[in-house]
Amino acid sequence: MSYQTGLSGLTAASQNLDVIGNNIANASTVGMKSSTAEFADLVASAIGSGSMANTPGIGTTVSNIAQNFSQGNVNITGNSTDVAINGDGFFQVTQSDGSTAYTRDGQFQLDKNGFLMTSSGANVMGYPTDNTGKVTNTTTQKLQLPTGAPIGANATSSIVATLNLNASTPIATTGTAATQFGTTVTAYDAQGDAVPVSLYFVKSALDTWNVYGSSAAATADLSTNPTAIAGGTAGTSMFQMVFNPDGTLNTTVTPATPTITLQSVNTNIQNNDAAGNPLLPGQFQATLDISKATEYGTSFAVSSLTQNGYTAGQFTGLSIDNKGVITTTYSNGQTLESGGMIALATFRNAQGLTNAQHELQKLEASFQEAKADNCHDLMRLFEARDLICVAQTVTQGALAREESRFGLSHYRGDFCETKPEWRCSLHQRLDGNTAILTKVAPSILK
Repeated sequence: MSYQTGLSGLTAASQNLDVIGNNIANASTVGMKSSTAEFADLVASAIGSGSMANTPGIGTTVSNIAQNFSQGNVNITGNSTDVAINGDGFFQVTQSDGSTAYTRDGQFQLDKNGFLMTSSGANVMGYPTDNTGKVTNTTTQKLQLPTGAPIGANATSSIVATLNLNASTPIATTGTAATQFGTTVTAYDAQGDAVPVSLYFVKSALDTWNVYGSSAAATADLSTNPTAIAGGTAGTSMFQMVFNPDGTLNTTVTPATPTITLQSVNTNIQNNDAAGNPLLPGQFQATLDISKATEYGTSFAVSSLTQNGYTAGQFTGLSIDNKGVITTTYSNGQTLESGGMIALATFRNAQGLTNAQHELQKLEASFQEAKADNCHDLMRLFEARDLICVAQTVTQGALAREESRFGLSHYRGDFCETKPEWRCSLHQRLDGNTAILTKVAPSILK
């Protein structure tokens, strides 16, 4: 007995060394959590014995191998798809067999179809989001980015101009260039074709400016009736801007967001105005926000001129923020937060999780013990399981398959034949309750 007691100590110490060796071997493995062997003593007692005070122990055993789920180091890799968890939680992934697993390893990459994958080939799960990063569905799905398809064009519907018109400018009396201030922005039609938008400003009266769509239009208007224009009439201008004595825009006279009509070279484009009336071929309308325009006694200046249209664009890259929201960038300068949000899962008892890779290795090791035996013996290894057993008969020219769901009590001996000339092997583990048995002819094993 004393020999067995000492031997149990050596066995437990050997298992502890295995745990330590595994920790050292995985020192650089991302997301790996170290393990600790927990020991327990073994005590024997006779049935009916009233006291164990004088009963010697019979050795020790490794009662549990616990993982340490404390926060690890976070390293910067420079890879935009690499992420780390700060605190509790696991990334949820779907393995190739369809089973759900969880990992701390955030080394992700995109496959050829745009799916966000782990380095082991599992799909990263997350929630769909709209263009602003707001979650649109609380059901997790495989995250996929549109890497192979361009985003469509978006027609300009809004232009915002922040500028200052020089209050010292004399009232226009001729069509000279000195009486005009101009700026240009590129808008886009529904097909993404560029549409230049020009704005020219002519002072027609005190604190009053006419806005034209081109310098030629302004010059022509002044040449045709300079006295009327100088008297403050709008002429053929798109609209007028009237300012208050303090230099701010008088929005009671001037609309803060007037509507202007843009002209595309594509005359197949047909649109209506706000009232539903058809516009000329190729025309479309956009609002022009001039609410922040000023008239001060300084030089003409445009501090901001933006529009919301864009042409089609190709996927160029991505970034992931600290909430797990994926932002995609495109060749047209657009950034969209519609790539989804990476899902995190937390567990009250993380120690209850099972190392999936370890279980797979354990299952394969169990098979190795039965490889030289028959399929009946292999079935006994999974005595407590319900299996989907696929019998595969491999020949030179064909692969025949049968499927049957059964428990051990319903096992049919003729399903997996016990002929010495066949080998039974574990071909693939599909999920926690599934195994595949393969019968391979010896001639194929050569």
